[in-house]
Amino acid sequence: MASSSPRRYLIAGNWKMNNTVHEARELVQPIVHDVGQQTDVHVVVCPPFTALAKVAELVVNTNVHLGAQNLYPKASGAYTGEISAGMLRELFVSYVILGHSERREYFQESDAFINEKVKVALENMLKPILCIGETLSQREAGKTLEIVKTQLIAGLKDVSLDKADNVVIAYEPIWAIGTGKTATPEMAQEVHGEIRKTLKDVFGATIANSMRILYGGSMKPNNAAELLAQPDIDGGLIGGASLEAKSFVKLVEAALARKE
Repeated sequence: MASSSPRRYLIAGNWKMNNTVHEARELVQPIVHDVGQQTDVHVVVCPPFTALAKVAELVVNTNVHLGAQNLYPKASGAYTGEISAGMLRELFVSYVILGHSERREYFQESDAFINEKVKVALENMLKPILCIGETLSQREAGKTLEIVKTQLIAGLKDVSLDKADNVVIAYEPIWAIGTGKTATPEMAQEVHGEIRKTLKDVFGATIANSMRILYGGSMKPNNAAELLAQPDIDGGLIGGASLEAKSFVKLVEAALARKE
């Protein structure tokens, strides 16, 4: 069944703190071989910083795009251990994950700090994948839509209309990350629909309808088709299933099947 959405599906793999340079090569080669030439689905891999240069070499002249997992919102300076947007650009990085729930939880990143990163990414021609989502206790308290809307509006503060459609939103229900729990397709669509509505309020319908909203809560080959069938789910930000080439390729193939 064909997708009625004008938006191209995006399947992005967030490798987190996994894979040495050697392991990164072993993982990305079959992905490039199997889905690196198709153009119907946008494919992004986000290795750790140490493997970016090697993966950049392996994806050159393919349709697999390179993403980073973070950046620091200054051009240079005394920020030991941090990486700037310019450093990422030099490695041909085109996407960057910002505001991931793990950054918010373990590194106490605030909405304002994440917003600073989003704007710096856009100024440097990087496409931010802005992550938003609620904890289990917030969901159980009925605060899901409130939390998601607050994070979304704060994360996009002062983003200009001409740059807005370069932002990708990733909804990650924190309670469904790495737990094996998944929101039902209907639960996910409810939140994605609310995100789209909020984007329309902020940027207007035309831009909001062109922006992609990924689902980031344990999308796997066995649930991808149902999730991707929802009208406002435009792909996935994949964690565990991106660490094995075969499962990641299956997710891309599930998105390709929706385009046929």
